Amino acid sequence: MTVSLAREDGIAIITIDNPPVNATSHSVRQGLAEAITQITQDTSLRGVILACTGKTFVAGADIREFGKPPVPPSLRDVIAALEALTIPVVAAIHGTALGGGFELALACHYRVMNRHAFVGLPEVTLGIIPGAGGTQRLPRLIGMAPSIDMITSGRRVAADEAFKLGIADRIGEGNLIAEARAFLATKPVVRRVRDLIAAPANFAELRKQVKARGQTSPVRAFDVLEETAHLDFAQGMAREAEVFAELRNSEQARALRHIFFAEREIAKIPEADAKPRPVAHLGVIGGGLMGTGIAAAALLSGLSVTLLERDQPSADLARDRALGLLKSSVERGKLAQADFDRIAAGGLRTTATMADLSSADLVIEAAFEDLGVKQAIFRDLDKAAKPDAILATNTSYLDVGAIADVTARPQQVIGLHFFSPAHIMKLLEVVVPPKVAPETVATGFALGRRLGKIAVRAGVCDGFIGNRILSAYRKQAEYLMEDGAAPAEIDAAFRDFGLPMGVFEMQDMAGLDIIWANRKALAPTRDPRERYVRIVDLICKSGRFGRKTGSGYYNYAGKTPTPDEATSALIAEERKHRNITPRTFSKDEIMDRILLAMINEGARILEEGIALRASDIDVVMVNGYGFPRWRGGPMFLADEIGVKAVLRRIEALAKEDAWFWRPSELLLRLAETNGKLG
Repeated sequence: MTVSLAREDGIAIITIDNPPVNATSHSVRQGLAEAITQITQDTSLRGVILACTGKTFVAGADIREFGKPPVPPSLRDVIAALEALTIPVVAAIHGTALGGGFELALACHYRVMNRHAFVGLPEVTLGIIPGAGGTQRLPRLIGMAPSIDMITSGRRVAADEAFKLGIADRIGEGNLIAEARAFLATKPVVRRVRDLIAAPANFAELRKQVKARGQTSPVRAFDVLEETAHLDFAQGMAREAEVFAELRNSEQARALRHIFFAEREIAKIPEADAKPRPVAHLGVIGGGLMGTGIAAAALLSGLSVTLLERDQPSADLARDRALGLLKSSVERGKLAQADFDRIAAGGLRTTATMADLSSADLVIEAAFEDLGVKQAIFRDLDKAAKPDAILATNTSYLDVGAIADVTARPQQVIGLHFFSPAHIMKLLEVVVPPKVAPETVATGFALGRRLGKIAVRAGVCDGFIGNRILSAYRKQAEYLMEDGAAPAEIDAAFRDFGLPMGVFEMQDMAGLDIIWANRKALAPTRDPRERYVRIVDLICKSGRFGRKTGSGYYNYAGKTPTPDEATSALIAEERKHRNITPRTFSKDEIMDRILLAMINEGARILEEGIALRASDIDVVMVNGYGFPRWRGGPMFLADEIGVKAVLRRIEALAKEDAWFWRPSELLLRLAETNGKLG
C-alpha cells in the first residue's frame, strides 16, 4: 500500500510510502482520498498528521505521468478534501516538499519541518506553473512578495527561512511524528490557508525582479499572481488551472521535460554495474584557475586534497587561491566557517613534491593543454602514485588514450573534463579511452556525483562532445564574420536566442591566446578543403588576447566592452585581402546557421559513438555552454524541426561551402526513414 492510515490516541496518522521520493502518483492520490474519507467518518478523532516514510516528504509529481492525461482523483481534489477536514491537520515535513508535495503540505492547516528540510514550487523549471493551488495558497500564507520570489524562481527554501516566512509553524530536530503530536496537544484551531487574505503588493516593482531570460513560465506565473491578487480563492484557482493547461504542452515545457529526463538518463552507461573504487583523498596537479577550482570542489564535498605545483612559491599561491574560493563560499553561505577552518588546518595540503601524491586515491592533472607536457607529467605520476590509484587528466581536447599509453596502468587512466570555474560549473565530461577498465569509469562517475556534478560519458576525439561542437559553430561564426556580420551582431544573435553571451565575447573571456595555440596545434591535421579564417590569428599576432590584455574582439578600456576599432579595421582589411564583398545577415539567419552547425556536428558525434545518446549532447550543451535550458538543446530542436527539414537547410547551405556543410551520414539515414535523433 502506498498510503496507510493509523489511529493512535485520537490522532489519525496518514503515511505515504511510495519510494524513492513519495511522488504523487495515481495510487498515492487514490490512497489519500480513501484515507480522508475514512477520517471524515470517524468522530472520535481530534487531529491528523500527514507524514511520509523514507528519506523525504512528497518531492513532487510522478515523472512517469509527465505529459500524460491525468487520471482521477486529481491532486487538486485530494488537496481540497484534506483542507476541508474539520479537525486540525499537521504536515510532518522531512527531506523535501516540492511541487505537488508542497501544495499538499499547504493544504494542511499547520506544518512541522525537520531542521534540514526544504520546501519549494519548482514548476517553472519545467515550463509550467504550480497547478494544485500553489499560486493561491502560498501568497495567502506568507504574502505576495516572498511568494513571487519563490514561485517565479522555483528556488528551494530551507527550514529556518520557511519558519521566518511563516510556512513552517515549528522546527523539529528529532521524531517529527512526536513533534507533530506535541503541536496538536496545544489544541490549535483549524486554519485553512484558502481563507486567509494576501497582503497587497507593488506589482510594478516586483515584476522587475522576475528573472526569465526568455523563458515564458516565470512571467506567466507572475501574471497569474498579479491577476488573481484581488480575486476570491475559487476564481484564482480557475485562472491557475487555465494557465497551467496552456503551458503544459507548450514547446518550452516539452523542452524542459526533455532536459529533466535527459539528466537522469546520463547515468545509464555500459559500466554502470562496475563497482567504483573508494576515493577519500584527491590529488590535483596544477594550481591555476582550473586546478584550484577542482580542489575547491573536492574540499567542499568533504574530500581531503593534496595540490601539487612546480615550486613552493607557486604551491603557496595555489593554496591562497583555493582557500580564497572557499572563503567566497563562506560569504555566500555555502560553507560553514567551522568547516572552512577545518579545511584550512588540514583538509588542504599544497606541495612541490610529486612523491606527496603517493597516498592519493585519485589524481587529477590540470596542467597546460599540451600533449607533450601532459605525457611527461603522467610518466612521473605513474611512478609516484600508489599502484591502485586512478590517474585522470583534465584535458579539453587532447587524446586521453595517448596520455594513458605512457603509463604502466592505462586501464586506470581516464579523462575528467571539468568546466571553469570548476567549483561552480555543474558539467563534467567523463572521457573514456580505449584501454580503461569499467571500474575506473564507474569511479569517475561516482566522483562526479560526490562533487555535485552532472557527469556525461564521452568517447575520445578532438574536443569530445562539447568542445567539438563549439569548434564547429565557432568556425561558422568566423565565416559569418568574414562574410559581413560584425562580431557584436553575431554575439547579439546568441544573446537574443537565450545564451548568456556570444561566441566572440566568450573567446575574449577565455583568452584568444589559448584558442590560437590550439589552432596552431591542429594546423598539421587541417583538411585543405576546409575554409580557414585568419582573423583571430592576426589579432593575437598584434598581442591582443581579449580581456586579459584589454582588447581582442572587444575593447575593455571602459566599464562596458565596445567593439574594438583595431579589430574592426583588421576584419575589413582581411575581407579585401580575400576578395569578399560583405553582406548583411539577420539575427535569425545567424542563429539558423549556428544551430545547423551544432546539429550536424552533434549527429556526427552520435554516429561515431562519442556520445551514447542524442540527449547526452543536449545535457552537455545546456550545462556546459549556456544553451538555453528552455530550448531543450540542439538535438531536441532538430527533432522538433524534423530531420528532413534540417537536412534540406544544410543541403541548401552546402551550395556555398560544400566541405563545411557536408551532411552527417546519420542525418541522411534518418531523413530517409523519417527517424529521430533522440
